[in-house]
Amino acid sequence: MLNNIGLPGLILIVIVVLVLFGRGKIAGLMGEIGKGITAFKRGVKDETAEIEKAAAEAARDVSPATADKDKA
Repeated sequence: MLNNIGLPGLILIVIVVLVLFGRGKIAGLMGEIGKGITAFKRGVKDETAEIEKAAAEAARDVSPATADKDKA
């Protein structure tokens, strides 16, 4: 269905969207999308850091006595 749009069709769609919503609303929407992406990236980064911290604490909590039992 969308294979036949082409460049003139895309230009027409952009013009219709600009007329319906105006430049200000589209700019505001893009700003909100940017903020959402930034918040998502920050959340992923924080969660990854938390997982790495938990893994480091777990590795540190392994005592040498426990490690010797595992080898035997």
